[in-house]
Amino acid sequence: MQYAQITGWGKCVPPAVLSNADLMTFMDTSDEWISSRTGIQERRVCHCNFSDMAIVAAQRALAAANLAASEIDLILLGSLTMDSLCPNTASIVQNAIGAHNAASIDINSACTGFLYGLHIGTNLIKTGAHSKVLVIGGEFISHYMDWARRDVAVLFGDACGAVVIEASPEPTGLLACKIGCEMDTTSAIQITNLGSAYSRLDKDFVFNGWNFEGQEVFKRAIKAMAFACGEVLAQTGLHIDDVNIMVPHQANRRILDALAKRLGIPEHKVMVNVHKYGNTSAGTIPVALTEALEEERIKPGDYVLMATFGAGLTWGAGLVKWGERVTPLATSDADLPPCEQTGLEILAPHIARYKARQEE
Repeated sequence: MQYAQITGWGKCVPPAVLSNADLMTFMDTSDEWISSRTGIQERRVCHCNFSDMAIVAAQRALAAANLAASEIDLILLGSLTMDSLCPNTASIVQNAIGAHNAASIDINSACTGFLYGLHIGTNLIKTGAHSKVLVIGGEFISHYMDWARRDVAVLFGDACGAVVIEASPEPTGLLACKIGCEMDTTSAIQITNLGSAYSRLDKDFVFNGWNFEGQEVFKRAIKAMAFACGEVLAQTGLHIDDVNIMVPHQANRRILDALAKRLGIPEHKVMVNVHKYGNTSAGTIPVALTEALEEERIKPGDYVLMATFGAGLTWGAGLVKWGERVTPLATSDADLPPCEQTGLEILAPHIARYKARQEE
């Protein structure tokens, strides 16, 4: 049987920081209000295009695997904040890194985009259709934020991560995955004025609105992720005690704590970085996975449990058995263009537009 081992990993986190104190300069909020409800202390703001982050993360993952981009035969890019819909953004990344032998596909399932891509790529490798796949997940969510909405604006940030998966006879990589969608809650997380359902003749089209039903999301997310985790453990015949580390979607510290309690996994086994970056949607798991490796929290042969949920409400979980290598084979000097602005300075024009609209 053929498996799909994770051989490379990388992240790209923009340098510009937007702290809770920064939010307090234009929003009726406080560090205590944000931290106590979400666990978030700061988030990052991208100063360039989303594809720039994806390109850097991809190049770092390729270096870690010691692969040339030309060896990749498929790119799967999970995001809802693409550079463009036509052409797809995966093809923009493909061209930039020189992956001329790859097919390129965008995946939009919101925050679940990376795990969905890992699931698809793994199964394509198992069938023999592909042998070396680049899976990317990330978001440029600050570009679509309603900066007059305290309940959502404090939650999100920009970042991107990537992994390389390769065909292997060893029973490693994503061993089991369960994905799904609770279609009766499509409006629980919704960005309005985005897509062909919204008229371009509407004078407010340039403003993105948000529907965000926090309590409903909280309840559904924990239930769905716990169910999916149980399913993948059952598929592999493992118990939660066999899991060495859980790398969940970083949406909210309260959700992470509630999920860990429901699963019965101790706090020290849960990878948490939501305090540094906020919710970076499809970027949370690959960024957290990369940081878990950088912090030496993943050992050879470890079982890594991933869990995620997003708009739709899409949800899923995956169980990865790690291979023998936990350090990069090489490094890349790829980086974003220089940034001379703070997060607050980058967002100032967007914040002004939304505040003006709110005051009309």
